Amino acid sequence: MNRFFRWINVQAYKHNGQLHRQWSPAYLAEETDDYWALCSKSSLVTESDGRRWMTNEHAVFILFKKKWTNCIAMKKANGYCYYANIASPTILDQGFLRYIDYDLDLKLFPDKAIKVLDEQEFEHHAVLYGYPDDLKAVIKKSAKDIHSLMEGKKFPFVDAEIKRIYQKFLDQTGPFVESYQPKNK
Repeated sequence: MNRFFRWINVQAYKHNGQLHRQWSPAYLAEETDDYWALCSKSSLVTESDGRRWMTNEHAVFILFKKKWTNCIAMKKANGYCYYANIASPTILDQGFLRYIDYDLDLKLFPDKAIKVLDEQEFEHHAVLYGYPDDLKAVIKKSAKDIHSLMEGKKFPFVDAEIKRIYQKFLDQTGPFVESYQPKNK
């Protein structure tokens, strides 16, 4: 695939179908039957209320096609920090990668500490949007599974794999011409 066609936007929605957040295009460095891996050096993030902010770290965004999660691995000075969203499986729709964000998140710090985030937001939205019991069960099971993957240092929480994917991005997006040699006159 031509590298110009590998830049793709990601959109997160809420359960009610409202657009929640969108990222500026990131580079599709790898696709398998299980996931898309997007990379960026920074990204413009637009919130549903119109607020915009920039990420400032190199990142690999793993969006799973069949699992109820996605993960952003961010390069920090002291190692990788992983942010896992509990979300619907991601779909490719009209040129966008889209998923439903179910609020519950887990964060794996470079020191390997794990923190569960946004539990109150999840409970609030479960009532507000009327999440059925089977959906709540899937979300809670996914959070438990992600916690186990983090503890076991299993993909996508493997620094060496994230480095490999990011290096692929750098290799594929290098300059058009390795060196410019002007013609002698």
